[in-house]
Amino acid sequence: MKRRDLLKSAGGIAVAFSWSVPTVLAQQTARPSLPGSLGTNRMLDGWIRINPAGTITVFTGKCELGQGILTALTQIAAEELDVAYERVEIVSADTARTPNEGMTAGSLSVENSGTALRFACAEAREILLKLAATKLGVAVANLSVSDGTVTGAGSITYWELARETNLEREASAQAKPKPPAQHTIVGRSIPRRDIPAKMTGGAAFIQDLRLPGMVHGRVVRPPRYGARLDSFDETKVKAMPGVIAVVRDGSFLGVVTQREEQAVNARLVLIASAKWSGGSDLPDPARMYEQLMSLRSEDRVIGEKDAPVPAGAKVIEATYHRPYQAHAAIAPSCAVAELKDGKLAVWTHSQGVFPLRATIARALGLEPSDIRCSHAEGAGCYGHNGADDVAFDAALLARAVNGRPVRLQWMRDDEFKWEPYGPAMTMKVKGAVAGGRVVDWAFDVWSQSHNGRPGDPDGINLLGSWYLADAKRPGPARHAAQPNGAGDRNAITLYDFPRQRTTHHLIMDNPVRTSALRSLGAYANVFAIESFMDELAAAAGIDPVAFRLTHIKDERERAVIEAVARAAAWNPGEQGDGRRGRGIGYARYKTVATYAAVIAEVEVDRTTGIVKVPRIWASADAGQIINPDGLTNQIEGGVIQSACWTLREHVRFDRNGILSQDWMNYPILTMPDVPTVETVLIDRPNERALGAGEAAQGPTAGAIANAFAAATGRRIRELPLTPERVKAALAGQT
Repeated sequence: MKRRDLLKSAGGIAVAFSWSVPTVLAQQTARPSLPGSLGTNRMLDGWIRINPAGTITVFTGKCELGQGILTALTQIAAEELDVAYERVEIVSADTARTPNEGMTAGSLSVENSGTALRFACAEAREILLKLAATKLGVAVANLSVSDGTVTGAGSITYWELARETNLEREASAQAKPKPPAQHTIVGRSIPRRDIPAKMTGGAAFIQDLRLPGMVHGRVVRPPRYGARLDSFDETKVKAMPGVIAVVRDGSFLGVVTQREEQAVNARLVLIASAKWSGGSDLPDPARMYEQLMSLRSEDRVIGEKDAPVPAGAKVIEATYHRPYQAHAAIAPSCAVAELKDGKLAVWTHSQGVFPLRATIARALGLEPSDIRCSHAEGAGCYGHNGADDVAFDAALLARAVNGRPVRLQWMRDDEFKWEPYGPAMTMKVKGAVAGGRVVDWAFDVWSQSHNGRPGDPDGINLLGSWYLADAKRPGPARHAAQPNGAGDRNAITLYDFPRQRTTHHLIMDNPVRTSALRSLGAYANVFAIESFMDELAAAAGIDPVAFRLTHIKDERERAVIEAVARAAAWNPGEQGDGRRGRGIGYARYKTVATYAAVIAEVEVDRTTGIVKVPRIWASADAGQIINPDGLTNQIEGGVIQSACWTLREHVRFDRNGILSQDWMNYPILTMPDVPTVETVLIDRPNERALGAGEAAQGPTAGAIANAFAAATGRRIRELPLTPERVKAALAGQT
């Protein structure tokens, strides 16, 4: 059967095609590599469609998470096709309609999906021009294009050519994209399409989704990890108004009702009557880091250089800690699921609809082809929060209501207690300085896994599945390859040290559920590296900005540090006054993506112990800039989120369970606390575009910690900078 025979039309949009995986893999092994995500999604018509009605549809497997990616990708497509931005619609992350690009993670959307669209659209344009040349009787070189109208000896439009244009072919990536000097759309701050509905109260998020005949669900979780459900009062719940079904499968418990408030009330009754037993203890918070480091770990040296250490070098060492931190999405996770005629449809804010589909299929014993997962935006989250789990919960409830769509939204305590957290981490650093330079460096990082997402080949990473009668198990912790890394992301410093050794201690046991939080281990590793760089600079008696520049050869690295120093009017050797001070942090994200440098200004209330960050300067080099405003938003958003992590955020718990169940027990920055951020962008249009969404988190943490040390003469090596820690530091107790 030809691929066109697998396509069906629904409202003029191509949907629902699939390949035999073994066939595709066998074909790809003999094919040349293609750039970006074209390498795994090679058909042109999987990326682009020319519509006779005068529009273009492009397809991406990446999700809009609030980072503005769909706007940037639309700009890339419009640029390469020479059509107005407004003519291009984009379809994203739908297992029935879009390429499989795995997860939207790692700041890779512009690099992978953007690159694929750039080459696919350049090739589509070339195909259209060749057909137009034949129609108009002129050479391709004598044609020009303006908003889809091809002009030569006469004119013809893409839309007239559409019915004779065959994009049902494998991409070659031989058509050259436009040179940056000719760009008129890429490089402009085009307003994001997703913002108006969000700012005006429109239907912007999955939490706003309403379908005909939709009913509502809630779930009841155990009081602690691993507890078993012994009994509950089903009769009382079924007698409540609006209850359609009470769903129990092993220790999974949920309810479906006609209205949402009925589901909330029924959940409370279930909680009151449910009896649980067993479960596992959490670490002792007072000894948490010590206990985590004592657990079974898989140790790997990930970077090493050797050179002799000069006699008389000054040696210092320090240990840094980062706590468990929550995603703390403003709206609790939500999904809608419908099971009808053996086909499951799921609307989800998962960051990976294809991995989620595969994992739900394995958990429920369905064929992936019988499941469709469609992305809808969630109200907040970079990383793996409860989005995938709530999608599976909704699917479980949908099985009980005979074809009606079930909307399931977690409660706030569900979100805080059961989402996977960013792991607690410990970083030990030992270094030596001689002659104003670092001559020895040893960096060890301990961390639980940062990847518990769906898609694991060895386990089912969906919370609800672990509590079914036929209980599933999560996949094991595993190392991730550099330079991406996971807990060891950005652990290998780019500073030019003649002797260095970096070791990742991956904690294999899992006392607290963890997974990906924005930037993974880079946040903590850069915090430790940049803090220690300031400690080494102080030991050498050198200004911290100058000290960093001494250890940098890459001109792009130097440029971002110099740019932020100029923007902040940094004074070499500047000192704090006991209450105010400034500090710097720098990193190149994943050592291969965006270069970012940050200078933070802090104010310390020595009586209350409260640290404020009134102002931050940031600079970034993300290669070619697609949308300057979008890039600025990403850098500044990362700065503010990191400031919140660094000053406030940590998950509270005791041996019996999670205590952070609401905003009172998990405080975040309020609007008056948000720093003013000034951002300098370094545009390099002839360089490839680099991922930027997670570039500022680590440098910001380092800059704030260094600013506190500059202000007070005391250093805090354990995050966050709580008032208790600040007062202890000022009293000389740390």
